[in-house]
Amino acid sequence: MWVDGGSRGNPGPAAVGYRIEDEAGELLDEAGETIGVATNNEAEYRALIAAFDRAADLGARDVEVRSDSELLMRQMTGRYKVKSPHLRELWQEAQRAAGRFERVLYVEVRRTENTEADRQVNLALDRA
Repeated sequence: MWVDGGSRGNPGPAAVGYRIEDEAGELLDEAGETIGVATNNEAEYRALIAAFDRAADLGARDVEVRSDSELLMRQMTGRYKVKSPHLRELWQEAQRAAGRFERVLYVEVRRTENTEADRQVNLALDRA
């Protein structure tokens, strides 16, 4: 799963995007949608939750999450504490969503590697 979230302004109009591939890298699904006004970090969490939901619908048991959001990835793996009460709720929701899978691996990637999920975010924002 490649995930990305973004806002134009912080907070501002925001969207989430994801791309889900199988083990061979074949596209299973991708989507982007607006989520109203949110911060970049809120959008990142909502993108992760949306991708978890879709991966579960597709019957995934093991998932590898790829994101360029250092904060998201390090909070999800426990390397960073979640200090913001606002983000804590989204973190808890994401942890519950992750709990539906047998195994979740988090992989931080460079922004230049996450172009397809980012494209979904921008397409959604441009449509709005």
